[in-house]
Amino acid sequence: MSVIYLLISALCVLALAYRYYSAFIAAKVLMLDDRNVTPAVTCNDGKDYVPTNKWVVFGHHFAAIAGAGPLIGPTLAAQYGWGPGFFWILLGSVFAGCVHDMVILFASIRHQGQSLSVIAKKDVSRLTGITTAFVTLFIIIVALAGLAVAVANALYNNPWGVFTIGMTIPIAMVVGLYMFKFRPGAILSGTVFGVIAVLAAVYFGAPLAQSSIAPWFTFSKESLSIILPVYGFCAAALPVWLLLAPRDYLSTYMKIAVIGGLALGLLFVNPTVQMPFVTRFISGNGPIIPGPVWPYVFITIACGAISGFHALIGSGTTPKMLEKETEVRMVSYGAMLTEAFIGLMALLAAVTLVPNDYFAINTSSAVFAKLNMPVKNLPELCSLVGLDVAHRPGGAISLAVSTAYIFSNIGDGLQHTMKYWFQFIIMFEALFILTTIDAGTRVARYILQDILGHLHAPFKQTNWLPGVILTSGAVSFAWGYILYTGDVSSIWPMFGVTNQTLAALALAIGTTIILRISAKKKYALITRCPVPSSR
Repeated sequence: MSVIYLLISALCVLALAYRYYSAFIAAKVLMLDDRNVTPAVTCNDGKDYVPTNKWVVFGHHFAAIAGAGPLIGPTLAAQYGWGPGFFWILLGSVFAGCVHDMVILFASIRHQGQSLSVIAKKDVSRLTGITTAFVTLFIIIVALAGLAVAVANALYNNPWGVFTIGMTIPIAMVVGLYMFKFRPGAILSGTVFGVIAVLAAVYFGAPLAQSSIAPWFTFSKESLSIILPVYGFCAAALPVWLLLAPRDYLSTYMKIAVIGGLALGLLFVNPTVQMPFVTRFISGNGPIIPGPVWPYVFITIACGAISGFHALIGSGTTPKMLEKETEVRMVSYGAMLTEAFIGLMALLAAVTLVPNDYFAINTSSAVFAKLNMPVKNLPELCSLVGLDVAHRPGGAISLAVSTAYIFSNIGDGLQHTMKYWFQFIIMFEALFILTTIDAGTRVARYILQDILGHLHAPFKQTNWLPGVILTSGAVSFAWGYILYTGDVSSIWPMFGVTNQTLAALALAIGTTIILRISAKKKYALITRCPVPSSR
């Protein structure tokens, strides 16, 4: 079957959902009204609460929620076939994920931009508020380990990739210094420099990998499992404008360009779906994800369809920026639909690989040997990308291989460029993961400081240096330990379970809010019904 049929049908469903279902929720369920003044206006302090153009808020919100989850989760879920993942991303995003994001953002605006735990405490109970705070901290720590394992598996024994990713750190810091200190407001020139510098890092990584200094950039998985938490600690302690903000800014351009290019590539190349509708692993005992399709397809895809992590953003910075209440629909429902589209692109790219090659990439050598699946195109793919990609589980490598293959086949004579596309996609994936590690470690640090502040008051001061160092170290050690001792088969399901648990909790809170404000109590079914599926 041609991938075009799936791509076009998905676009139609997403467009219809935004046009009609989100409009129904906005008008009938939440009754959004611009006569209700937002906290960005009533609490405007020029720092945290700032009325901001809706397109800028959309960009911020989308960059904050769309980490590497919708890239990795759907790729791993291809284990079950293209059918379960495709339909769950479509139905889950439209009826669960988008609704979850929209209701929580609305609730936070009606609560003066306060966090999910505060909303839970006020609208449900004190116990629910405390539970939400601890679940939030746990989900962030497990999420960071789950995302970092994909980076470690993609970069070990890959000096080209390590050099490229390593160079994005000083590039982001130079851009941050330039745009925030040397020439404040020079967005265009800073952006042009950052994009060109990142592309140059990909290009010059090729000769470096063949040079005598390649061993300097060659690390084992164990070494990377130590380096990444150390990086997370440093990133969490640095000023936000020096690394986090410029990296997040540059990564937004990368994400939009690559996903848009992948969609066009699928249209032009028109590859065939190689994976069957369902595989023999739907009953369990899968080589990548151990459990059966129900409920593991929901746990594995996670952010591509519904994510509790989004509730942290929807009750964090975003509600403090919206100028008008009616903008909730575009910013929340629209951004989640966009993320669902990213998840679909990742899934469609993965299922264009021959199944035997897909499993050879995403499993260890010992596990793959038991499957009795002889590889087909894998030796040729390894040669084209210039790296042995077999037995590198985590989703990042298989997604990079399939995407690079699609890009290199857009035009005649481009196949020799596949190794550059491959390393570019690795950099693209790792850039977003490191951005999430930057922000996630920092957010977890804030939460831990707030919890410890009940025992020792100075911890509540986010600029108290001993507190910053201790909490950053504790958070980095926690997710680093999980990364060092686990693998994708254990870490990613753990992340998915905690993420979906937080989503279910947020939907329960949303149901309580709708029951309280809505004229028709039956409207609470829009948040009540998705809860069993999101567990």
